[in-house]
Amino acid sequence: MGVSTPSGEACHEAHRRPQAWNGKARRDLQRHSQGVTEERSHLRVQGEPPARWGAVRLLAPLIDAHRRPRGPYTFAAALLRHLAPSALRQAPELVAAHHIEILAAAPELADLLPAAPLTGGEDLTDEERILVPAPRRTLRLANGLAEFVRDAVPPGRAIAVCNADAADPTDTELLDVMIRRIPPATLTIMVYAGGPEPPPDTRDTAELWHLVDRCTREGFLHAVAELGEQGMGATPPGGTSWWRFAQRTATALGGLGRTDEARAIWDRVRLVSQDPAMHAAAAYGTAMLDARHPDPARRDLTRARAWINEAIAISTILPDPAERAFKLGFDRNGLALIELRQGRLDAALTLVESAIELAGELGERHRQHRMVLLANRAQLLAAFGRTKEALEDYGAAIALDPAFPDQYLERGNLLFKLGRHEEAGADFEQAMRLGPPLPEAHYNRAELYAVREQTEAALADLGRVLDLDPAYLDAYVNRAGLLAGCERDEEARADVEAGLRLAPGNPYLLTVLGQLETAAGHHAEAEAALEQAMERAPGLVAVWASRGALRYATGDLEGAVDDLTHAIELHPQPDLYTNRAIALRALGRHAEAEADDHRAAKAADGSIGI
Repeated sequence: MGVSTPSGEACHEAHRRPQAWNGKARRDLQRHSQGVTEERSHLRVQGEPPARWGAVRLLAPLIDAHRRPRGPYTFAAALLRHLAPSALRQAPELVAAHHIEILAAAPELADLLPAAPLTGGEDLTDEERILVPAPRRTLRLANGLAEFVRDAVPPGRAIAVCNADAADPTDTELLDVMIRRIPPATLTIMVYAGGPEPPPDTRDTAELWHLVDRCTREGFLHAVAELGEQGMGATPPGGTSWWRFAQRTATALGGLGRTDEARAIWDRVRLVSQDPAMHAAAAYGTAMLDARHPDPARRDLTRARAWINEAIAISTILPDPAERAFKLGFDRNGLALIELRQGRLDAALTLVESAIELAGELGERHRQHRMVLLANRAQLLAAFGRTKEALEDYGAAIALDPAFPDQYLERGNLLFKLGRHEEAGADFEQAMRLGPPLPEAHYNRAELYAVREQTEAALADLGRVLDLDPAYLDAYVNRAGLLAGCERDEEARADVEAGLRLAPGNPYLLTVLGQLETAAGHHAEAEAALEQAMERAPGLVAVWASRGALRYATGDLEGAVDDLTHAIELHPQPDLYTNRAIALRALGRHAEAEADDHRAAKAADGSIGI
């Protein structure tokens, strides 16, 4: 509940050692320099860029990606400063479609671009901004920027980037996405690890603070972690300025999954400060490290409860009534997460409702806080089956910030479960419109299309998901299953193999593999795949149904009936009854087969639970 901050990778100072080019890199550069384009390809070189470019048609002068001068999106901003003005003249609708991504990477272009509606949170005071974007937001930004560059560049050009080994992770991610998604014939990308040393960092504390604050708002968590440590080192420990750096640095480290480093900062707060509000915030932050650890096996909910109780105890005695109401509600919401993860939904709902009551004392202030509380209560109400109230809460949360896509996704999921498919699809599509490309919205809409038997539309959305995020495992699972159902076995096998490279032993993919091997007549391989799937997920209906089909194909009719019976016991569905009827009829058990045919017909009509 509240803000989700999945883990990411750490950002470390690069040690650049220019290396000699290997033979292939030298030949590739020579080919580009000679203007040979029929076999153009992107280029990565572990070394410094050449002194001359020959016949290469550079879109812009060599771009230095070193993060030291400006931090995140140093490369992106330089490229956008070159592309955006001409794009604004020639294709203003393209610029408008990527307004958020462009300003996130290059805020200095704000005066150049036409004004856009607020996207949520920009008008809030510092203390009211409680949501820190998760690390996945930078992938969304990278995809949006890559699509803008792809559509804005004149074809047949190249860009060259140096100091890539010292780039901020935002630029590293963007370059990876551009290389993956922009054809070399459209824009050839040449990336050099080395390059000249940039000027030393001369930012004063105020400038550093503004950069850290901006990076926090945008979700550039690696930069917050790195620059926040610099700010803490440049300010007196325990003071207000030091605390602002410390709080953001610990939050960023926690969001990146670097929990030990985050815990160490919260410990430093407790060591150097006697301010009760700081101690309450440090206790809350420490509790969330345990409650939200990216590895579920390492979550310590008992220790988290101890820390959150300390936070509540301190917040209860804060002298300012408004600060007390806000922080106490915030802490109770944190305790509600712990109760939820320990299976105590009643207690969680009571806590969230008490936090909402406290938020009522804040007037119009803390809009994000109230939005989060309403959305959390909606999730809990939905879990209790109180769907009408849940939908009302989602509507109220959306009204507080109509530009926040998460609530549309959550409400869309609930509407989908209720069978209100048109409304669910509208919510998923609204989430897509509200910002940079959002893989989750396309994935959810693909599920909706699949249920409505709009297979090609579902496949298109799943393809979009994997274009945006090739590591989206569930998209491989669902697309492989749909392709197998369409007898497009070669494509399905490719998705199964790609998914298993990401998650060896995934039972859903192993089940599809078993189906494909059965269809190909590779019965031993099918048996092995399905046995592995059963070991990992013995309650998975599809694996029992698939093994039933395999046993039928190998002539083991009794085994087929047994497996299909087990699948029906887990979750009765029309096709399971139909398939068991076929096996029963082959055994000569006609009365039982007819009974199953009757059950299949009733289940398809919705007359019995499926």
